[in-house]
Amino acid sequence: MSESRLGLTGAVSIALGGMVGGGIFAILGVVAGLTGPAAWLAFVAAGVVAACAGYAYVSLDRQTAESGGAVTFLERYVGNATLAGVVGWTLLVGYVGSMAMYAYAFGRFSESLVGVDSLGGIPIRPVVSVAAVATFVALNLAGARASGTTEVALVGGKVAILLALGLGGLGYAFTSPDASVSLGLSGLGGLAPLVAASLSFVPFQGWQLLLYDEDVIRNESTTVPRAIFLSIAGAVVVYVLVALVTTNLAAQAVEQHPETALAFAAKPLLGQTGVLPVEVAALFSTGSAINATLFSSARFAEGMLDDGLLPDEVGRAGSDGPSRRLVLALGGLTAAFTAAGSLDGITSFASLAFIAVFGVVSVLAVREREDTLTGVVVSVGLLGTATFFPLLCYHLVTDRPEVAWTVLVVAVVVGAELLYFERETLLEEAVAVERRL
Repeated sequence: MSESRLGLTGAVSIALGGMVGGGIFAILGVVAGLTGPAAWLAFVAAGVVAACAGYAYVSLDRQTAESGGAVTFLERYVGNATLAGVVGWTLLVGYVGSMAMYAYAFGRFSESLVGVDSLGGIPIRPVVSVAAVATFVALNLAGARASGTTEVALVGGKVAILLALGLGGLGYAFTSPDASVSLGLSGLGGLAPLVAASLSFVPFQGWQLLLYDEDVIRNESTTVPRAIFLSIAGAVVVYVLVALVTTNLAAQAVEQHPETALAFAAKPLLGQTGVLPVEVAALFSTGSAINATLFSSARFAEGMLDDGLLPDEVGRAGSDGPSRRLVLALGGLTAAFTAAGSLDGITSFASLAFIAVFGVVSVLAVREREDTLTGVVVSVGLLGTATFFPLLCYHLVTDRPEVAWTVLVVAVVVGAELLYFERETLLEEAVAVERRL
């Protein structure tokens, strides 16, 4: 692929594009179902933990000479290739699941926009979802310049529309006698807010994609940290505004149409015609999320390939940027997942995976801390991930057992990853046993 150096605007767009789409259009309904009008608080809690984890990544990245995220840190500070490989494979599964989730939402909003759900008896949602994945695969194959430029345009369009909806909706709620704003604080109780925060954690992984793109970012030592914290702050602002407006102006739609509830929040302001710009924003949002995640996860996978952590069949080590086979492989897996239409399991696993990886990196950052401030900030993130992980597991087992079984199956796959990385050692042990016999 040809490459073009990205500045702060492009870097923030890549990170923000990887966060906003999933949080608003795929997870809002689930979070609101647990916490009601207090959904905004769950996003704030997840954002704080993500920011602390971002501080851990920045701290370790500053001490590491080469670009990369969790896998690079594990190789550098732990020196265990097997652990690094399992974490890398787990992250790739999470990225594929996230992209499939974004593509699923893209298809749902496209379906809502055209007003039909099938043509000739064929559901259009899976077709549109796969077509969206194929489009962004083509953009990424065209090179970093096309992908980065597209990302800035997509993010700018969706954020403008969402901010207008959020600010306009709050203005309407505060001034209209028929509407009001509730923060939902009086109804809080139990573990629901923390469970909701853990469920909303998956989109907050978008900022770590920047660590895989450092070699195409100008002044990366200063641009990447600034872009990470700006994008997290921007995502939290958008989440809070949209969550408040949707849960207060379209509470019934959140229950009946969780996947497209956000569009109904525009009706009190602009009537039925107000739904159109929100649906367009949904396409911008989910589209940019696919684009940003594919753009950077392909670079991440290429780094794993160079380190011998992926089989040669998916690409060529040492190539200048992600190979076509690697991008096509990621796109193909994403298309397969989103076409199946049952994404709850892989999405839940993605959230668990990102929480676990962020926790591991936080432990490393505490151990390798350069000052007291780093230790304090990173410890907050570590406490958050240590709280989120068991709560999410508990929620799945008690409320979504079918998803819990899916997660268990994927955990078995992770075990298979371990066998893959230890295959040479196991073979040597097997040969030794045969000789003794």
